[in-house]
Amino acid sequence: MKVVTLGELMLRLQPYDYLRFVQTDSFEATYGGGEANVCVSLANYGIEASFVSKFPKHEIGQAALNSLRKYGVDTSNIVRGGDRLGVYYIEKGASQRPSKVIYDRANSAFALSTKEEYNWDKIFDHADWFHFTGITPALSDSCAELTLEACKEAKKRGVTISCDLNYRNKLWSREKANKVMGNLMQYVDVFFGNEDDANDVFGIKANETDTKSGKLDKEGYVSVAKQLKERFSFKYIFITLRTSISASDNKWCAMLYDNEAHISKEYNLRIVDRVGGGDSFAGGAIYALLNKYSAQDAIEFAVAASALKHSIEGDYNFVSVDEVKKLASGDGSGRVQR
Repeated sequence: MKVVTLGELMLRLQPYDYLRFVQTDSFEATYGGGEANVCVSLANYGIEASFVSKFPKHEIGQAALNSLRKYGVDTSNIVRGGDRLGVYYIEKGASQRPSKVIYDRANSAFALSTKEEYNWDKIFDHADWFHFTGITPALSDSCAELTLEACKEAKKRGVTISCDLNYRNKLWSREKANKVMGNLMQYVDVFFGNEDDANDVFGIKANETDTKSGKLDKEGYVSVAKQLKERFSFKYIFITLRTSISASDNKWCAMLYDNEAHISKEYNLRIVDRVGGGDSFAGGAIYALLNKYSAQDAIEFAVAASALKHSIEGDYNFVSVDEVKKLASGDGSGRVQR
């Protein structure tokens, strides 16, 4: 089984511990990005995972490539060129202070890349699945064209396509997201979204829900899923449901809709790092569907994978299939394993 993902990998700079940007004299450097995070999850699960992007030829670009290669991700379809790797700064929140992200990714090598630079026959050779997020087409008009071309090339080869809507208001407006993503949805088989995405991009809202107050009506999301399926004919719809008690404590569950709703168990999370939580969820769901898990087992696996990611520093999710299965089966005690 082979999964291909397309997107940008960034240098992640973070103050140590819980220091604020204005406090710190040094930053911890790691790498991360939505589709790359999914690739790392799948590689850890034993799936052939290929990341498609463009990195500069200099040493920072090479270090970014090495960060994927060391975890078994196929980097042979990464184009080399351009001047800079995108950067993002993250200040981790705690208690009632939220986390904060500042992007420095304009005119990155990937954002300026074009569809003509990529060898689609090679990229999709023996591919079973293609995954992208709404972040990629938001980066530039050329990236929107690139994403559309990738979807067309995948679809004509019979490759299953998934998309995590992942709306980012720092990258584009709701109006432009609606237009671009609405066009891309015609190619998508498996949809991922969180409690706000469908409303932000498509104006589809769950009733009796206020994510800022922490009030979530799970049944309201069945209506959201039905509306999404009616509009776009997705085969599977995954919606993550996060109740935010504070920056440090969340409740976490999700729903899979395939003409009926399958809702996972709910986890009480003490958060170490929530960045990449949605990507780890998508990686778990893709793995489960590729391995023909039942709908309920698929949603339980995906949610358990993401629950574990919230305990791990950095963007990448470093867990095994056995660890996810153990949590999904009910062992969430956190007791030392000897």
